[in-house]
Amino acid sequence: MTDTFPMAKRKWIMRQVRDRDTVPELIVRSLIHSLGYRYRLHQIHLPGKPDLVFSRKRKVIFVHGCFWHGHNCARGKRIPKTNKAYWMEKISRNVARDRKNRQRLRRLGWRSLNIWECKMKNSKALSSTIVSFLGESRSPAPSGTPF
Repeated sequence: MTDTFPMAKRKWIMRQVRDRDTVPELIVRSLIHSLGYRYRLHQIHLPGKPDLVFSRKRKVIFVHGCFWHGHNCARGKRIPKTNKAYWMEKISRNVARDRKNRQRLRRLGWRSLNIWECKMKNSKALSSTIVSFLGESRSPAPSGTPF
C-alpha cells in the first residue's frame, strides 16, 4: 500500500510529534500540581529522562502515549498501514528501551510509575493511582487566603 501523503507532508507531520509538553503530559502535570505535589521536569541525569521527578521521594513518573510505547490497549495495538515492518521494529525498540530504563532506575534506588494515555479518561482513578504511588503530599493552600 502506498503512503497517503506526499513525502514533504509526511515529514511535516512527523516533525509535529513532540517528546515533551504533550497534551497528556500537561494534563497529568496539572492534576499532580492540584493534588499538592511539586516536581521537576525531564531530568536528563536519570535513565529514560522521566517526565516528572520527585527527588525527595526518589520516585519518577513517565507519561506514555499508547501507540509510541506499545501499550496493550486498542490504540497501542494499532499498526500503521504503510511501512509496517519499520513501525513494528520501532515500537518494539521503544518497549525494550523503556524496560531497560525502568530496571536501571530500580537499581539506582528509584521507583517509577507509567501513566498511559488511555488511562487518563478517568481522573478519579488516575488521582487515586498517583496518590497511592506518591504517598502524602502537602495540601495546597485554600483559595482566597492571603498566606
